[in-house]
Amino acid sequence: MSVYQWFVFFLLVQIVHFLGTWKLYESAGRKRWEAAIPVYNAIVLMKIIGRPTWWTVLLFIPIINLIVFPVIWVETLRSFGKRSGLDTFLGIITFGLYIYYINYTQKLNYNADRSLSPENKTADTISSLLFAVIVATVVHTYFIQPYTIPTSSLEKSLLVGDFLFVSKMNYGARVPMTTVAFPMVHDSIPLTKSKSYLIWPQLPYMRLPGIQNIDRTDIVVFNWPVDTVYRFFDTSKRRAYKPVDKKSNYVKRCLGIPGDSLSIKDGMIYIDGKLLQMPERAKPQFSYKVALDGKTPIDFESIFKDLDVTDPAGFIDQTKRDTLFLSALTEAGAERLKNTPGITAVIRQIAKDADNTIFPHINKWNRDNFGPIYIPEKGKTVALTTETLPFYKAIITDYEMNEDGKKNDLKVTGNEIRLNGAVVKTYTFKQNYYWMMGDNRHNSEDSRYWGFVPENHIVGKPIFIWLSIDPNGKGLEKVRWDRVFTTVSGEGQPQSYFKLFLLGLVIFFVGEYFWKKRKEAKN
Repeated sequence: MSVYQWFVFFLLVQIVHFLGTWKLYESAGRKRWEAAIPVYNAIVLMKIIGRPTWWTVLLFIPIINLIVFPVIWVETLRSFGKRSGLDTFLGIITFGLYIYYINYTQKLNYNADRSLSPENKTADTISSLLFAVIVATVVHTYFIQPYTIPTSSLEKSLLVGDFLFVSKMNYGARVPMTTVAFPMVHDSIPLTKSKSYLIWPQLPYMRLPGIQNIDRTDIVVFNWPVDTVYRFFDTSKRRAYKPVDKKSNYVKRCLGIPGDSLSIKDGMIYIDGKLLQMPERAKPQFSYKVALDGKTPIDFESIFKDLDVTDPAGFIDQTKRDTLFLSALTEAGAERLKNTPGITAVIRQIAKDADNTIFPHINKWNRDNFGPIYIPEKGKTVALTTETLPFYKAIITDYEMNEDGKKNDLKVTGNEIRLNGAVVKTYTFKQNYYWMMGDNRHNSEDSRYWGFVPENHIVGKPIFIWLSIDPNGKGLEKVRWDRVFTTVSGEGQPQSYFKLFLLGLVIFFVGEYFWKKRKEAKN
């Protein structure tokens, strides 16, 4: 929905509210017109039902308002004596329209001094749960979201089984575009595997101010731009349209920011012609061919453990039996491997042939030799020709809209390009774009395969590993204790703050114990 459509929708809601509540307002000693003034009518309603004025804000927060509206409907009914279970049920099941029936057919007895305390233990429990869900949803949506690492594309920096806290504040929290959705879940409801949201209505993209911009080499969580997977790990190949904020979550390292000219030469990243310096914690990995002398016994299990190869995925060429292939090895690991008795050579595997699966699918580049390519920047204009169109086609047709808030109509006839009916030779970008890649360069589905990541797909920045589970570990070794409570970014090697956390817990509980004892002694 465009901004204009949302404005019309908002006015319609105000009309519906006025027609269904004006008599209630009068019965509560207010003026009839107060039920018709947008926003002000909500503030007055909070006074009528005896709830804090700040609750009005909750009515305009997507997802949160889905929880708050039923509460307001029930509170309104109870303020006018409708306290039965049937009244509550009808108020919720009719989406508040039961209030129309009360407004026009019932004698209205406003109770300004009604008790706001829950009537029984069940009501108290429900009230507490609703409050907890609202608070958790606000935190999850606008501050910090938990996230799990499912793949090895950022191996060494982030491991499969890492549980992260992702900050929404660093890059600015994105206001949910999908306005009707199950709180605190992504694209499906747990256990049911059913869709957790409705496609309509959709809010335009909006983002709160952040405390930093995305920098090169930042690890970023974002929505996978080309995602149409019905269920992420479903093998049925069923496809489905997904709103931006319900596309699958990916985590990669940002290697190109808006305005950059990015290229890859023999697997190394260059920005504006200069080699990109990676942070100390980043450890790019590549595939290697390891030549063996075929005579010296080699303890590969010990070697892999020494090199910290968590998922070696190595295999011996059965036709030669003197060659070992490793799919994820760092440059430092390769150097150490060269000095192992029985190994005669360690050769990085660099793709040379053109690969049409590589963006923009013009059968010109490959995963290790790519570009240069321009990373689009908001407000910048590029020439639009049949040669440059493959780079920007998805931006024009899928990621950006025309002035009316509708999808662009792009047609190409020979060398002529028409956009929304007009012949064009240039295009101006409406938002920023980023280039995301995994450190495990030969085992990562990233921007090399599907292109740019739009700014409106950015979710947040991983800041903390609060738990790390080794899928292959057993017993206490199932937990990677050295990774628990470590920061994701920063200088030097990661340091665990788990011991400090435990010490803090001990101090808290001991302090609380003595505080209670002291309080009991005073009483």
